Amino acid sequence: MLVTITSKGQLTLPKEIRDQLGLVVGSKLDFIIEADGSLRVRPLRRGAADLFGLLHDPDRAASTVEQMNEAVGQWLAEDDERIRAGSGTQDTKRKAHR
Repeated sequence: MLVTITSKGQLTLPKEIRDQLGLVVGSKLDFIIEADGSLRVRPLRRGAADLFGLLHDPDRAASTVEQMNEAVGQWLAEDDERIRAGSGTQDTKRKAHR
């Protein structure tokens, strides 16, 4: 694949290559010049420490532990209701077939 270098020394990796290597915004590449003058490129794999702050939204206030606990509790209650409503429907269907 041909790639053109810009006046700023930048290049765009084709999507096919990015997808195949699993490259995303912020991925790091290691360029190695071989003895014969060829260029070898390899992606550097991220460790857990590299993911710190990845989901941070500076425009959003941090949630307190209490707020997170309340949100989880609310989600669990809604999920429980959904499950119970679904199983009630199954019970009704079973009784109708008897």
